[in-house]
Amino acid sequence: MTAAKKNKFLGFFKDIGQELKKVIWPTRQHLVKSTMTVIVVCIIMGSLIWLFDWGISTMIKTLVIG
Repeated sequence: MTAAKKNKFLGFFKDIGQELKKVIWPTRQHLVKSTMTVIVVCIIMGSLIWLFDWGISTMIKTLVIG
């Protein structure tokens, strides 16, 4: 590895460190609240998709069988 490539390589990681210092990390409370929101929305959407699928399946079985 040449000296120029090595300097670019090390400079890249220095830049990463500088950018990470600029990040505003969420508080624990905000992180927990956001995570709970995502979990609840996933459960609701999963339930709605399951209900829709069950309803359509029941309608198709009713039409085909009887």
